[in-house]
Amino acid sequence: MSNSYDLVVLGGGTAGLVSSTIAAGAGARVALIERERTGGDCLWTGCVPSKSLIAAAGLAHRMRHAGSVGLAPVEPEIDFASVMQHVSRAIATVAPHDSPERLRAAGVEVIEARGRFVAPGRIEVAGRTLRWRTAIIATGSRPVVPPLVGLAQAEPLTTDTVWDLRELPRRLVVLGGGPIGCELAQALARLGSHVTLVEMAGRVLVKEEPRASALIAARLRGEGIDLRTATRAAAIRDGELLLDSGERIAFDRILVAAGRAPRTRDLGLDSVAVTVDERGGVVVDDRLRTSGRGIYAAGDVTGLLPFTHVAAHHARVAASNALFHTRSRVSRTIPWVTFTDPEVARVGLCEAQARERWGARARIAQFDYVRSDRAITSGEAYGFAKLVADQRGRLVGATVAAPAAGEAIAELTAWVSQGAKIDVVSRTVHAYPTLAEGSARAADEYLAARYSSPWMRAVARPVLAALRALDGPR
Repeated sequence: MSNSYDLVVLGGGTAGLVSSTIAAGAGARVALIERERTGGDCLWTGCVPSKSLIAAAGLAHRMRHAGSVGLAPVEPEIDFASVMQHVSRAIATVAPHDSPERLRAAGVEVIEARGRFVAPGRIEVAGRTLRWRTAIIATGSRPVVPPLVGLAQAEPLTTDTVWDLRELPRRLVVLGGGPIGCELAQALARLGSHVTLVEMAGRVLVKEEPRASALIAARLRGEGIDLRTATRAAAIRDGELLLDSGERIAFDRILVAAGRAPRTRDLGLDSVAVTVDERGGVVVDDRLRTSGRGIYAAGDVTGLLPFTHVAAHHARVAASNALFHTRSRVSRTIPWVTFTDPEVARVGLCEAQARERWGARARIAQFDYVRSDRAITSGEAYGFAKLVADQRGRLVGATVAAPAAGEAIAELTAWVSQGAKIDVVSRTVHAYPTLAEGSARAADEYLAARYSSPWMRAVARPVLAALRALDGPR
């Protein structure tokens, strides 16, 4: 067993798994240190369990609303414990891919213990001192629990612990109207819980287009969720949530979805001169270099976009740069998806950001899915697609808030990354009838409006007249 490595990775979530396997595949001597279990938040408490729960809740909702496609609606018989068994089975199915055994088979030395930097080029773990040429910090993030009076005594659920539930709370309060709060509030309400969602901002999903926020808020309220925006929780007393307005909300369980914070405590970062920001995130540049020599950081621990696909992208950049001194940079074109119904997918700038840069010269193309043939035939005719472009018509962002939006955003991410124009989306042939057509229809209508403008018609008239005279009658 060696104590000298080309790369030591601290943390076995997505960023750690991807970076260590890349390095081992390239022939490097790699050690991955994980204090709990490999797979990270995505496998155990994030993407895999939440999407499994959402799938069950979505089917229950479709059963209740089968009338939208001409079938008799039926109230599903929900055994919440069985639903959670489905969640557990999904985790168990995926887990071997992220296991220490698979990593070891790939050539990674996995050390299942707590690691801590002690000096440049040195890290202590399990009674050993490892020497490293380069290191990647990939310790992820943890749920933030606000200092609300009485909250600790209420034994709140977090996104780490909600998966231990086997009995559905009859009355549930969700604190936080971001992506996680909205996803879990909708899913648990569809499974039969009476949900109150409290968000202190003026709208849910504050980072998204206002129209997308309004759409999701209307859907949540339409499904019976008591949505309270611009509302602050003041305290918890006698099994009730006290709002700043003085109103009290009774609950059986309370779920905190107030965001996440980077895990950087007790890593010995001071000993290797690694700087963290005010939230505890490791400060990195666009090559994911930290202020510590030879040390990189990837994934949630950086405090950048907290998504699994971002962590994997970071890992590819950091591993290459750390091992071979390449100069790869983090992409500026990163999509993300909120998996509510409808999904909200976004890449690049929203309309307000584009207006801030280019004013009225920014170009916007939109299409409403109420006119989408595929959405109509599926009984899901709601939502919209919006394309955002600069003054020259080059795509700088897009939002799709509609069924299957997460699938549609991939194409738009490619066009935004290439600086393609709105015209390209229109000229790209999309299979009919598909939900992904929405963005193309937005581009079609944008171009139709442009070509039928008075200015364009005035230019076209003499050209057409000249062509008629030149060609003559057939």
